[in-house]
Parts: sequence; structure tokens; C-alpha cells
Amino acid sequence: MPDNKQGVFCISLDFELQWGVFEKMKVDNSANNYFENTRYAIPQMLELFVDHGIHATWATVGMIYNEDFEMWTINKPALTPTYNNQNVNSYGWIELNHEKINSSNLFAPALVELIAQTPGMEIATHTYSHYYCQEKGQTVSQFKADLGKAKELALSKGISIESLVFPRNQFNGEYMEACHQLGIKSVRTNPDKWYWDTSQKDTFKVKIMRTGDVWFPINKKSVIPFDSIDVSKSPLSIPASRLYRAWTKNRILNTLKMKRIFSEMTKAAKTGGLYHLWWHPHNFGYHPNECLSELKAILQHYSFLCKEYGLLSMNMKGLRNHLIKI
Repeated sequence: MPDNKQGVFCISLDFELQWGVFEKMKVDNSANNYFENTRYAIPQMLELFVDHGIHATWATVGMIYNEDFEMWTINKPALTPTYNNQNVNSYGWIELNHEKINSSNLFAPALVELIAQTPGMEIATHTYSHYYCQEKGQTVSQFKADLGKAKELALSKGISIESLVFPRNQFNGEYMEACHQLGIKSVRTNPDKWYWDTSQKDTFKVKIMRTGDVWFPINKKSVIPFDSIDVSKSPLSIPASRLYRAWTKNRILNTLKMKRIFSEMTKAAKTGGLYHLWWHPHNFGYHPNECLSELKAILQHYSFLCKEYGLLSMNMKGLRNHLIKI
């Protein structure tokens, strides 16, 4: 296992654009502004990552690779998910709404290329269609067709996909063999807490616990010991530590949140554990500059911990390679 003096700071991002929230967000000018801010923030994130020597994983919805709706139609997989709840089916949604959606809210191949060309960045997959692996009605064959299409489009851009993040964190252990067959070597899993178990109903109590944990030490095990990660399995399950929640107008809550992140990063550096922070780039859509300022502070703290304690920055692919060699 890694030297006790060398912890690892891992960042993974769920790059979705409107595919990640299509069933929740109206198709209107407010959505256009939100994703315009998102597209503004992404190059700024990349600059900050480069400035601080950060390696990060961008789990990208495969549909983003398309140039437009016409290309999306051509690239439709032979099998698509047969969810019982068709409100969560991105295929039906875009077919009904594509004429009134700003296409740049959905398709951004130039951004994918920018990310891929940035040192230290890993392009991973968030499935092709933002596929829900715990929805009733869908099958493993449909999942494999979806994931296969995501890998196919990435490969057409010269990108080899090795890591995956399940949309909505709907981790499905039964689908890990399908991931292995399609060349996925690492998968992000949820924190080991009951309120992050996505197979359970998203109750009010669950929401309260997840939100409260942002500011208060409900989960006291957010730093992950390396010896708790089973490197013999493929794909390798890499647990998440914490979701970065976007800046709000409440200064006290922002301070509590940042203090919590700094404290956990410091613990990982001092104890030689893993601290895995994640978010969606579109989380910066309401207050991009304020969120970027918080991100800069987080990365400055990483730089301090790197210098003081040897804290390493790794994306998911790099972390897997690091662990299996030890």
C-alpha cells in the first residue's frame, strides 16, 4: 500500500450539460443562461487545474460528442433503454424538444477536445445517454449497447475510455461484469453511508442527511484508507469522499463547507489516505465566478499540502494504476 506519508487527492467531475437534468429543468432562457455559464466555467476550471498541477477525471455523457441533432440521430444505438418511467428517457425527451433547445446546451465536442488536450485530464464516461442503471424496465443488454456507443464515439476522437461514473450515482454491482467486458477498469462508487445508497428511496430524511453532511461531521470517514480498496477486482471500485456543493449566498454555510473540505484534505495528507472530491461542472451555472473562487481556494490548499506533506494529485485512471503496482 502507499507510503503513509503520501495521501492522494482525486477529483472526478460528472460532465453532463443538460443531459444530466433534462427531466428537471425547463427548456427556457434560464436554462440557456445556466449552461452558458457552465461553458464559461469549464475552461477556467482547466486553467486552475493546470496552475496547481491537478489531475482530474471528466466522466462525460457520450451524447455531448455529437455536433448536432442530426449527428445524434445517426449515432443512436441499436438498443435504447426501455424504462418503465419514460420521463427519464433522454431519447424520447430530445425527440420531442430538439427544435426548441439551444443545441450548445447538449452538444459540445470542442469542450471535450479542450479537456482531452489539457495535461493531467482523463476523459472517462458517464454512459452515452446518462443511463439510469437502477430504473425498472431497462436491461443489461441495453446498458452494454449504451456504454459501447460511448466508447465508440470517444475512440473516433482518439480517446480511450477506461473509467466510468454511473449517472445519478446509481451504482449497480450486477453491471460491473458488463463494464469489465467493455474495457472499463475503474468505477467511482458512493460513500459507504446509508444515505448515499441510491437503491433506496430518495426520502426527505436522506436529503437532509446528505445536505447536512456538507457542513457538519455526519460522515466522519470521508478519508478512505487504501487498504480498504480491493485491487484484485476489475473494474476497481474507487469510493467517493464528498460532493462539492456550489457557492450559495449564505456566507456562514459556505465557510462551514470549505472548512470541512480543508480539514478532510489535511487529514488525507497527514494519514496517507484517499480524498475523492466530485461535482458536476454545471453546478457552477448559477454563480460561476464565486464557485471558481472557492475551487481556487481548494486547489491552493492542495498545493500547500503537496509541499508540506507530499499529497499527490491523481485522476481515477492514475489512481488505479498507482494502486495495482503497489
